[in-house]
Amino acid sequence: MRGHASPYNSMAATGTAAGAVTTTSALVQYVVLRGDLARSWSLGAVVAQGCHAALAAAHAHWQHPDTRAYLSLGGAMRTVVLEAPDEAALTTLAQTLQEHSIDHEVWTEQPENIPSCLALRPYPKDQVHPHLKKFKLLK
Repeated sequence: MRGHASPYNSMAATGTAAGAVTTTSALVQYVVLRGDLARSWSLGAVVAQGCHAALAAAHAHWQHPDTRAYLSLGGAMRTVVLEAPDEAALTTLAQTLQEHSIDHEVWTEQPENIPSCLALRPYPKDQVHPHLKKFKLLK
């Protein structure tokens, strides 16, 4: 990429004109899918749910400095996909995130009206990991 700034800069922000906050850990976007659906729906349908949720969270919070910094990373973006065992666990997680003012979006599949996934906007890992550590990687 001659003549262009690399999108693969360090993920630790040092502050910008846009008002980014200094972070001590890498930016990461967490996506949490329902494991019960992952075992009963097609792989493509489950992947689509995660994509929808991640895009919805990035779109809803695109003006946040962390989201902008994360998106500017291009191929160096870091996404972690976790598994909630069922709808109740996903709903409880969404409530916990809301109580702690953590920006996220719940994706609800239509027309069935099934909450299938949620995604956080990109965050420094150390800010949100404590709320997600009980969830395992999706397998």
